[in-house]
Amino acid sequence: MSNPTVVGFSGNITRPSKTRAFVDLVTRDIAASHGLSASTYDIEDLGPSLGTAKWARDLDGQARAILEQILAADVLVIGSPTYKGSYTGLFKHFFDLIDPAALRGKPIVLTATGGGERHALIVEHQLRPLFGFFEAFALPTAVYATDKDFTDGVLRSEAILKRAAQAVDEVGFVLANRSAGRIAAE
Repeated sequence: MSNPTVVGFSGNITRPSKTRAFVDLVTRDIAASHGLSASTYDIEDLGPSLGTAKWARDLDGQARAILEQILAADVLVIGSPTYKGSYTGLFKHFFDLIDPAALRGKPIVLTATGGGERHALIVEHQLRPLFGFFEAFALPTAVYATDKDFTDGVLRSEAILKRAAQAVDEVGFVLANRSAGRIAAE
């Protein structure tokens, strides 16, 4: 792997955002632990062309550049705030623009945030099936954090940080086995 990268993408449209902070934390931890370069984006970074795009080619240059980084990344960290029991609409719209084969085999860490525990299964009932459709390699450990896990927008919960560290370790396993040829990239 030359210049391996990890890209974080959050389904938030507001800033500051706990979800973006969470995705960025996991993205930076993966980069630091496994020697990858890192970038984190959210819906806001895509700009106004996302809302009117019917195809990826309809995105403006900035949004297309972010899409290309996501597609080229060696690892993705994906997160969404919980909205009515699921991911946000613009988050889904963005992924609707991606060719179904474009994420095949790509390792993805799934994360989500929400107001309370009742939405904790968003990662299993919403995000995992979405990336299963893409035939992405969603890592076994998905991480959900609630509002009480944050203090002043910073993730503080030891239990959630420990679970995130478990996901970071799983990325190392996938990268090591992929470079050894035991896990196919596609």
